[in-house]
Amino acid sequence: MTIAMALIGTSLPGQEALRNSREGQAAAEARRAQPDSSPYNFKSGDFRLLGVPTIGVDWNDNINISKTESQDEFILKPLVQFNLGYPITENNVLNLNVGVGYDKYFQHDELDSWRVTSGSELSFDMFVKDFWINFHDRCQFSQDSATESAVANTAEYGTINNTVGVLATWKLKDISPSLGYDHANVISPADQFSSQDRASEMIVGRVGFDLHPQVTAGFDSSVSFTAYNDPFLNDNTAYTVGVFADWRPGAYFRIQPRFGYTIYQFQQTAQTNRTSDLNSWYIDETAKHDFSDIAGYSFSAGHEIRLGIQSDVNEVWYLRPSLDWRFIKNTNLQVFLSYEHAKQGVANITGNLTETYDWLGTGLSISHALTDRFSLALNYRFTLRSSDIPASEYSQNVVGLSLTYQTR
Repeated sequence: MTIAMALIGTSLPGQEALRNSREGQAAAEARRAQPDSSPYNFKSGDFRLLGVPTIGVDWNDNINISKTESQDEFILKPLVQFNLGYPITENNVLNLNVGVGYDKYFQHDELDSWRVTSGSELSFDMFVKDFWINFHDRCQFSQDSATESAVANTAEYGTINNTVGVLATWKLKDISPSLGYDHANVISPADQFSSQDRASEMIVGRVGFDLHPQVTAGFDSSVSFTAYNDPFLNDNTAYTVGVFADWRPGAYFRIQPRFGYTIYQFQQTAQTNRTSDLNSWYIDETAKHDFSDIAGYSFSAGHEIRLGIQSDVNEVWYLRPSLDWRFIKNTNLQVFLSYEHAKQGVANITGNLTETYDWLGTGLSISHALTDRFSLALNYRFTLRSSDIPASEYSQNVVGLSLTYQTR
């Protein structure tokens, strides 16, 4: 079971284009900082491969996320996480980070599905003088309906999200302009959600200024073009422009605020849904603080506009705190909460689902290193959804146990 439930939705355009750019750049910087002594199962010259297998089992008391048709189920969840690194030259590095798993339902085998974890990525980093160029292909897929706040009454929601593109950054003394392009595909394996199938073209530009050794601030903007395969939701163009900052008041404390404006223009390609163009603002405040050797927290809160599932566009307020506490030797406790208040069909004229709902996901994970190679984790997750449509309300409890083997 995945302990983190910080939802960012399945929509890729708009603010998601900016988020992809920021996260990709942060991942590349982290890869460059990795020491040569990183763990591996297999090594040949400079080539390193680490495989981390996990076997787990979950008990879910409401796989259908339904108020009236809840069914409980045990799910076997094997997973292997692969990390591959190969420096082709001193400044050109190929990386692969991918987690591949399978969810096997004991009684409802029609729900069996593969899983590709969030963060799975094939990337190639080139560093040429002051330029960093990253080529990437990012993919994820999980059929876990309760992690998508906008859906209810189904066990089959899940989308394959694949994004391929390039991001170029010019690192100057006190300024770092960057420009990126991504092509994204969203595919739903379930026929009932085939209306989600779409392609998006996204262009992102950022300029960061080093105002102080501990402070970076700047401007970012994006434009995206989204076309759906089916005439259920409307093709659209999204524009964003905003400001951001990155403040590191200490080695273990980081604050990242963002604020900006989004414009959605809909082409009215759907047969029944009609949506007006929408102008709105977005804001996000993210903080991470390791305040001791044994404890730390992260926090994110904000407001954004997302492409919808049963409507063209949704307005979402969110709050996502988490705590990491190593209270006993070789034992780690993680506690998380993710809350959303949202309106589906916020720019609706006709045809779209209109709904106001509140969604809460919370839980904890306790992991303990049994030996130098094996660790055991006990996970719990509770999800609660309330709505002005009573039939779309539900609660769900998931308890999981997993065993992981890792080279140290």
